[in-house]
Amino acid sequence: MQSVWAVLFALLGAASNATATVLQRKAASTVPLSAGFRLRLIVELLHRPVWLAGFGAIVLAACFQALALSEGALSLVQPLFVLELPMAMLIAGFVLGRRLTRDSWLAVLAVVGGLGVALAAADPQGGITHPPGGRWAVATGCCVGAVALLVVVARRRPPGRLRAASLAAGAAIGNALTAALMKAATHAWQSEGIAGFFEAWQTYGFALAGAGSVFLLQNAMQSGPLVASQPALTLTDALVSLALGVTLYEETVRTGWWLLPEIAGALAILAGALVLARTPLARLLAEG
Repeated sequence: MQSVWAVLFALLGAASNATATVLQRKAASTVPLSAGFRLRLIVELLHRPVWLAGFGAIVLAACFQALALSEGALSLVQPLFVLELPMAMLIAGFVLGRRLTRDSWLAVLAVVGGLGVALAAADPQGGITHPPGGRWAVATGCCVGAVALLVVVARRRPPGRLRAASLAAGAAIGNALTAALMKAATHAWQSEGIAGFFEAWQTYGFALAGAGSVFLLQNAMQSGPLVASQPALTLTDALVSLALGVTLYEETVRTGWWLLPEIAGALAILAGALVLARTPLARLLAEG
């Protein structure tokens, strides 16, 4: 029953994130491509009501995500957020009054079907609730180091595909780390109440990691085409979350020959994400 609630809350979180994606990409498209890596980008976006509404949807998504993580495994919950992309396309089509093409519908089915196959094959199961401090140090260090490396790569490249993909991958790693920290914070709330929640260092860690991820994502959307940033964002978040779930929380997934359908599902998700990112509706949304 816990897994059912985890899936439900994760789907609601993905829908909220999809709404935020539509609104914030609309806002991000109103500022020009930047030749530099600017903190001022966020200041400019704060003056746009559409971006603020999108940020509100992100906060709602975070609440649903916390509920999902309190009920289910990190390696189950985070991959479900892959559905944010097809949901965003459906919402954008409704908001903008555009019909999805046949290829778009096939891509949506590829993402949904690929995710279903991958999760059914992996069959993620929950592990421990309180990882030891040493394990946290290694996991956090690896994630922060990877993000820093991707930011360095992005800053050395002009606006374009590589820069957008690097920043999107960095944002995705930040999202995965945020989810891992949030899971620990929600367990602190459940076991020790609100005082335990605010005493847990993970609470402040996920707030900081989440803010950094939003910053990187906004720069990724403004740095290059959607076809470069979206697949990197979609798959990296799921894969890093799976790795953190297994290594940090001792969650289990099936291996052996089950890896074949898991890989097939991941490839279907990637193919669907690439097609969706190339659709006229996605280009229209990215360009505003």
